[in-house]
Amino acid sequence: MDNRDAIGSWLSGPRAAAESMGVDFGYRGERLGLPQEGSGSVAPLGRRIGAIFLDWGLSFLIAYGLLSGRDVTSADTWTLAVFLVMTLLTVGTVGCTPGKRLFGLRVIALDGFARLTARRTLIRTVLLGLAIPAIIWDRDGRGLHDRLAGAVQVRI
Repeated sequence: MDNRDAIGSWLSGPRAAAESMGVDFGYRGERLGLPQEGSGSVAPLGRRIGAIFLDWGLSFLIAYGLLSGRDVTSADTWTLAVFLVMTLLTVGTVGCTPGKRLFGLRVIALDGFARLTARRTLIRTVLLGLAIPAIIWDRDGRGLHDRLAGAVQVRI
């Protein structure tokens, strides 16, 4: 075996190595009963990152303008609280934050594909605030915060 092949598989990760050996993982969301493309498919990473940056920026502006007395240091302290409250209220009522809406995404429950219940929204929001659960993903592209809340982010 060529050493470059071994290095390439190590750098690409275990999924790429398994796929090169013929393992078929299917598309993201297939195990969840979601379509591969279009409305209702698993939200792509780029859109999700864009949405969270937009929501964070909006939260900072609200914290800066309304809560911090126009002090940037104080606004930094309030931004997380505003972000979590905004997420809790908007995902719990309309199924998406302003950033998710602008990027064409929404959060749905896996059992019935409807909006999340208040309890599930609270669980998801608290875990999102901890950040670590949001960066640990499964093969369907769902963060741990979505898995534990029984949710998935999909395209509108």
